Amino acid sequence: MKLTFLGAAGEVTGSQHLVEVDGRRILLDCGLFQGPRAAARRKNEVFRCEPKKLDAVVLSHAHIDHCGNLPGLYRAGFRGPVFSTPATADVAELMLLDSAKIQSEDVRYLATHLKPGHPPIEPLYHEEHVRGVMRQFEPLDYHDWHELAPDVRVRFADAGHIFGSAIVELEIEERGDVRRLVFTGDLGRRGLPLLRDPEPVEGCDVLICECTYGNRVHPPPQDMRMALLRILDETVGRGGRLIIPAFALGRTQQILYFLNELSQKELSPEVPVFVDSPLSSRLTPVYSRHPEILDAEARDWLRLDDDLFDFPGLRFIQSQRESASLNYRKGPFVVISASGMCENGRIVHHLKHAVADERNTVLIIGWQAPHTLGRRLVERQPRVRIFDRELPLKARVEVLNGLSGHADAGDFKWWFEQLARVRGIGQAFLVHGEAEPAAALAAVLNDYCDEDAIAPRYGETFEA
Repeated sequence: MKLTFLGAAGEVTGSQHLVEVDGRRILLDCGLFQGPRAAARRKNEVFRCEPKKLDAVVLSHAHIDHCGNLPGLYRAGFRGPVFSTPATADVAELMLLDSAKIQSEDVRYLATHLKPGHPPIEPLYHEEHVRGVMRQFEPLDYHDWHELAPDVRVRFADAGHIFGSAIVELEIEERGDVRRLVFTGDLGRRGLPLLRDPEPVEGCDVLICECTYGNRVHPPPQDMRMALLRILDETVGRGGRLIIPAFALGRTQQILYFLNELSQKELSPEVPVFVDSPLSSRLTPVYSRHPEILDAEARDWLRLDDDLFDFPGLRFIQSQRESASLNYRKGPFVVISASGMCENGRIVHHLKHAVADERNTVLIIGWQAPHTLGRRLVERQPRVRIFDRELPLKARVEVLNGLSGHADAGDFKWWFEQLARVRGIGQAFLVHGEAEPAAALAAVLNDYCDEDAIAPRYGETFEA
């Protein structure tokens, strides 16, 4: 079995891992690299996996850094099946259509700001490529084995990371022996609202495991409700606006779920809440189509409230004109808008109009890749560049990592113990993390593995 790591290797973006065995070529995830525009563009334009020769793609979940370059893969000639859970297939279509739309909008906006002589910028893909790759999807239910080929079969377990996310189990017959490969995708946390906990699976010969927060312990999720209420009260008290960059899938619904609960209990101040993401307004109803994959608390709540995400004062923004008008609105309000790393989409415009005002608060609720605007805000740099302007960062910046959908050190240790209980772990590769969390998690994982865990670099190949 040959493994080549073509993304999320030494970094937390662009998940893409190639598995080759006995002539079969299977790609695990096909995500977009996110970061500085020029560097991300160079990585996203070129595929080293030879798309036309791939037998299949197995998709762990529908975050853009895991699924976002599937249309580019299709554009480059891939025509094989894409396997995912049904919920991931539903969500991925909306995510990818939105990605194509945002790329087109950003290209039009940037075209008006290019210096004379700058070469034209084109989107990585268009809607037609999204439609094309969606026709290749073959949804598979959790826990059901599916034969990809006579010598390869796949099964999904619940990863507990986002809606529809999956741990991938591959069983591959190689020279008469059946070998197991487990790919975590992004492993979730225990006790998060809305989602079921990540499921344990059997041990394996090869483990590919994310390690984003392998060196941290998150605050308990229940503490986040009160932290959110404190930040909201303080911002409203200053007469400011609360800007929440949030991925349209997962974090947005978590925040709305908390705000709904605080509203039902009459704890939160009466303040308008705007979800300025047409994608979020399309994604949120998907949850009602798959209630069976929600956790017990959310299913119980549904018996009392038929909409987990609605409350007085909430409004979903659709048009760009409505979005732009928020930047001139007076008085306190809340804006939840994508993208989560503040690199594109409407959130960038809201930040441009908010960061220089000390009354405002920017609430960061997810990991921020190096060199992104989100990372610069977390670092509280005195000045930040947004589009073509250098702006003073006077707004307060709050960070709530307790809402992270990624497993922390405790979750990983628990999951490794379950994984190794029936049979051990052979060789392990740590991806989707920077050097420090990878090293910390390797120290934990090595207690359960036959060999020391490896943190591969981009483009490295291993025989496993």
